[in-house]
Amino acid sequence: MSTDKKVPFLDLVTPHVELEQELNEVFRKALRTAGFIGGPMVEEFEKAFADFCDVEYAVGVNSGTDALRFALTACGVKQGDVVVTVPHTFIATTEAISQAGAVPEFVDIDERTYNMDPEKLREYLERHCKKEASGHLISLHSNRPVTAVVPVHLYGQMADMDTIVELAQRFNLIVIEDACQAHGAKYFSRRHNRWLKAGSVGKASAFSFYPGKNLGACGEAGAATTNDEEIAARVKMLRDHGQARKYYHDFEGYNGRLDAIQAGLLQVKLNHLAKWNEQRRERAAGYGGLLTQAGCGINPPYEPEWSRAIYHLYVIRTEDREGLINHLNNVGIGAGIHYPIPLHLQKAYESLHYRKGDFPVTETIAAQIISLPMFPQLTAEQQVRVVNGIVGFLGNRVPAEHPSDMTEMAVRSI
Repeated sequence: MSTDKKVPFLDLVTPHVELEQELNEVFRKALRTAGFIGGPMVEEFEKAFADFCDVEYAVGVNSGTDALRFALTACGVKQGDVVVTVPHTFIATTEAISQAGAVPEFVDIDERTYNMDPEKLREYLERHCKKEASGHLISLHSNRPVTAVVPVHLYGQMADMDTIVELAQRFNLIVIEDACQAHGAKYFSRRHNRWLKAGSVGKASAFSFYPGKNLGACGEAGAATTNDEEIAARVKMLRDHGQARKYYHDFEGYNGRLDAIQAGLLQVKLNHLAKWNEQRRERAAGYGGLLTQAGCGINPPYEPEWSRAIYHLYVIRTEDREGLINHLNNVGIGAGIHYPIPLHLQKAYESLHYRKGDFPVTETIAAQIISLPMFPQLTAEQQVRVVNGIVGFLGNRVPAEHPSDMTEMAVRSI
């Protein structure tokens, strides 16, 4: 491979070219049937995605944000309630909470997984809330009732759900998963003594099919999943103007439907998702082997024994982030930051009255993280270039002339 060719951060062209014939057939079917909204293509995808997630129901909607907003409302979160989540996530998580009429409050993250720290959640519930005689839990920060917890399965790795669910049951809280980056990720539940899929643990969950996700549409799309028939039915009404049937509106809803064309495209891609996820795990193992061999002081992402991550993003940490990103860009390597400013410090949430220092782990990580190129078609040679770029900035070099051999060794260690 020529070293003057840029290593992209993400390749959205290759998979679409490879599947072009199947994807074009979706357009032809829609044009010939005029089935653009709802209908068989949406229903078929919903059934297939529910099966993929090991749940009873999946409801297609027009974005991951709407999936979470509708899930919150359908699960009973009310105007003025507090929903607990993390400050290290994309703002869509908290937008969905606010747009459902609730108020987001935060607990810090685990320094290794970057997901909700169950012990920080325990501390919040035991020390920063009070229980009224009625049994309602009240936040001392806002004096509002706390009704739900939204753990975010960030970067393609699930949060430690057993403890979160146990705490939620103890304090009578609803658990709704933000699985927007975790299509197919798995968690070994000690409570159930088996592996559970993202989207199957909470009362409901939300997925995004934004184009860059592991399962991405060719536009905006999302889905809510649940094992509760009533919640699924309510999400279907919420996405379609509150209609129980055409022109009979039980409540005000939204225009949040999933386009049939997008559902059809997702159905085609869903058939390849397990393979693509496994390829991402192989690429992650390749990075891990290269970084370990280089001895450059950059550690691979932490994956606990109870996790099977699907590496939506491959995130490392360094104290000189700006220097490293500039260096990588200068040598033709794409890199990104997810996410540089914690939500509690965003201007949009000044009214929540958080301050710098309130969530120190998030604040430290947000200043150090870099996302490296990660996609199923990433080659071993490209990965060597990426790691050589990193260690070159640090004054070292990867001694790897046959990176594919090393990558295969790393994959076998998974």
